[in-house]
Amino acid sequence: MTIKRSDIGTTKFGNLLSGRRLAAVHPGEVLLKDFIEPLGLTRYRVAKAIGVPQRRIDEVCAGNRALSADTAIRLGRFFAVEPQLWMNLQAQYDLEVAEANFRTASGVEIIPLKDAA
Repeated sequence: MTIKRSDIGTTKFGNLLSGRRLAAVHPGEVLLKDFIEPLGLTRYRVAKAIGVPQRRIDEVCAGNRALSADTAIRLGRFFAVEPQLWMNLQAQYDLEVAEANFRTASGVEIIPLKDAA
């Protein structure tokens, strides 16, 4: 498959090899697999250190709760990363889930403005 240079910014690379879309990655999975586990921490330790209930961290890691801006700031300070990292992960996840739901359930065809005239 050839990708035009002009298309690089809009190409989703996750499905190039298999032709299938990859499942959206919840920021809680990133938190657990890329931060908590490799550093030998527990969810309890992280929750205590950032001043939130353990249940919040448990639910985020399980993918059952979205990351709030407040939690993003706290995690950013604790792990010495920009809070924007966490917010970007959440926004990307939300967008991918919404796109998948829209494709399968909307039944609405939206014609781009440039093609409508």
